[in-house]
This record gives sequence, C-alpha cells and structure tokens, in this order.
Amino acid sequence: MKKINIVDRTLCTASSLSFKERIEIARLLERLNVNSIELPEIKNVKSDTLLIRTIASFVKKSILSVNAGYTADSLKLAISALNNAENPEIRVELPVSPVGMEYICHKKAPAMLELIEKLVSTAKNNGFKVQFSATDATRAEEGFLIDAINTAVNAGACSVTVCDTAAEMLPDEFASFILNIREKIENKNVSLGVCVDNKNSMANATSALAVKACADSVVTAVAGDITDLEAFAVFIKNCGNSCDIKCDIKHTETGRIINQIKRIVSNESYKETAVKSEENSVVVFDANDNRETLESAVVSLGYDLSEEDMAKVYEEFLRIAAKKRVSAKELDAIIASVALQVPPTYKLVSYVINNGNIISSSAQIRLSKGDEELEGICIGDGPVDAAFRAIEQIIGRHYELDDFQIQTVTEGKDSMGSAVVKLREDGKLYSGTGISTDILGASIKAYINALNKIVYEEENA
Repeated sequence: MKKINIVDRTLCTASSLSFKERIEIARLLERLNVNSIELPEIKNVKSDTLLIRTIASFVKKSILSVNAGYTADSLKLAISALNNAENPEIRVELPVSPVGMEYICHKKAPAMLELIEKLVSTAKNNGFKVQFSATDATRAEEGFLIDAINTAVNAGACSVTVCDTAAEMLPDEFASFILNIREKIENKNVSLGVCVDNKNSMANATSALAVKACADSVVTAVAGDITDLEAFAVFIKNCGNSCDIKCDIKHTETGRIINQIKRIVSNESYKETAVKSEENSVVVFDANDNRETLESAVVSLGYDLSEEDMAKVYEEFLRIAAKKRVSAKELDAIIASVALQVPPTYKLVSYVINNGNIISSSAQIRLSKGDEELEGICIGDGPVDAAFRAIEQIIGRHYELDDFQIQTVTEGKDSMGSAVVKLREDGKLYSGTGISTDILGASIKAYINALNKIVYEEENA
C-alpha cells in the first residue's frame, strides 16, 4: 500500500495571526501527524526568523519547510532561520510559465534554469533537504517545465511539487498531466507532489485522482483556497483500501484537532469590526469612532480597565487616530503603553540567551527588586520560552501567556523591535510592551512590564 505524504500550508495562507496562534497551529499540525508544515518566505528578518526558530523548538517529527524566495539573500535568511530545526527543508518556489517568469522574476527561460540550479544547489550544499515547487506548472510550456524539474532534481532537489494555481484543468486532465511528468522525470526516485487551487471547488477531487495516478504527496490547508486537509484525510480513510493508499494522519483525532485550528484561524483579530484597506491590511477604528465603541473593543480584547485607564487609552487613541486609522494590534499596544502604568517592582538588570542547532535554548535573567538582585536560569523550547521561564523561576509564579506579538518599528540595520506580552491572572488580562534593538530584549521587557502590573494590583488590592 502506497503512503501519501500530507503537506499543510495553513501558516502560509492564514493572515493576521498572532505569534502565539502560529506556534499553536504548528503544534496541532504535528500532533495530527502531518508530514510537512510549510512556512512563507521571510519578510521581516527579526520577527519571522524568531517565529521559525520558536516553531522549530516545538516541531520535531514533521518537516519544517520554509520558502527560499527568489534571491540568494532570501535563501540565506531561510537557511539561517532553520539552523536549529530537527527536520528542516528549503522550499524553492518559482514560476515556470512565460508570463510568470517575466512578471515575477524578470527572467527568460535560460536565466530561469540558472536561477533554479543556483538556489537548489546552494541549499543542498548547506546540508538541507530541498523541494522544488513549480508554482504555475499548468500554464508552462511542457518542454520547459520538464527541463526546470530535471534541472532542480539534478541540482539536488529530492522532491518536486507541481501546482495548478490557475485551476484550469479538470481532475482527469490533471491526473494525466501528472502522469506525463512522472514519466519524463529523469530520476524516478524523486517524490512528486501536487498543489491544486480550489477556485472551481474541485481541488479535493483533482488531488484524489492525482494520487491515484502517481502523485506521492498533496499540499493541503485547514484554511485556504487549496485542497482541504480534513476532506482529503477523510477520502484516504474511506477509499484507502480500494485505491491502495494510506497516510500518517491520526484519523481518530482529525475532527477535534482540525476544529481547534479552525477556531484559531477564524478568531483572527477583530473580524467582526475590521474592514479591509486597499493594502489588504486589517483596520479597526478611525477618528470618527466614539468612546463607547472603543470601550466595547477593549472589553472584547479581554481587558477590564478602570475609568481612569480607559480615559488614558481613549485620549491616546484620539491622538493617533487624528493621523491614521488604528488597527487591532495597535490598540493592544496603546493599552499596553498607557493603561495601568505602575511603579516597577521588578527591573531588568541583565540577560544572557544561548541558542543553537546543537544545544537546548537557555536563558540567564537577572532582575532587581528594591535593593535585592535575583537570578533565574532555565532551559526552554526556544529562546523566548527559556527567558519567560527564567523570569517565572525568579518570581516563583506562573502566569498564563495569553498572547505574544513582535514586530519591527523602524527600518534599517539597527531597527527597533517592539513586543507586546499579554498575561492572564484570575481571568483578568494584563498587557506589557517593550522596545529594543534586540527583539529578545524587547520580549523580556514586555513580560516584565506586564508582570509589574499584576504585582502592583495584588499588593494594593
């Protein structure tokens, strides 16, 4: 019986997810026994790299596949981010149709083959498993498509994914298309996968016929316009014996885990109040919104602010809204920066973080409390987890981490990083913010900021 590998790219298709939500989705996908988890190209060097490294500290069995982008520099970022991953893969995703090559990469066919060879061989020479994905294969000229695939394979790619992003082939046509490619790949041991768009609501059927024909893997998503993960897993469960195929998905847990992921994805910040801007970013409020509207939003975020703190938040909101519209994450940052500002019980003295691909992440944190200095040393699942655990060791308490967001707030080599940490204690939410040129430093400061608010309220209750 042939095993079909299930690849998931929910984390590439879902937008506006928090740092914590992305990590949780990755953990759930691995628990489901997905063979490979795909991550998008690195855009924000600091935050995206930290996210990948943190996910890698949790995901040990599933392949963690990162899009290498189109350049040597973007490939270098992907290689660096995956250094500590247990089962890493570099994914070289490139267009192969005449229009796609010209429009996206500004290259003709010969130059495109050179780019494929360069990116794949560089990743392979750095010791990584490499996948080549032809993003618009069904619109490519057949001869060039085969040349591109064989170039990638000869350069070191151990798997190839053929995509129908245009959704212009019927299921039986795509099955014949895949079978023809399989026959013309020079290395018959290469794994051949498919990724099918669901514009015509036929992605599941198309992928099913593709694996019956010869495909070894299918790219799916819990949320996205491609083959549905749950539906395809059910197909293999029900038709596996008759089609002589199987997969590693835990069928007894599929419904429960998929529903958990769907709840996370459908709970993207402020879907009920957000509108899409021209740039397709989520916008929540503008200067025309009154205090009552803002108070409702603050409550729905989970905060219980005093009248004084709500006044401070609204005042700061009006100042910012006079210049631009305010997003949900920006509202979070406003609350963290102006609400419940208290004298700091704990102050950061120093921190040392150790992280790498052959050692466990560890943190040594030193805080001051009055005239006393306290130290905590902990190992964690990634540098941020280790740092937060070290702080908890110092204070002797554990608080629920409700959310964790990071982003750069300035551009350039010495860009500033901003972090927002939300801790929950006795059902109440406390938000802290931190800014530093080091994103780990910003995260630690944000945690301590939120912690001080909890301590102050407990001592003055």
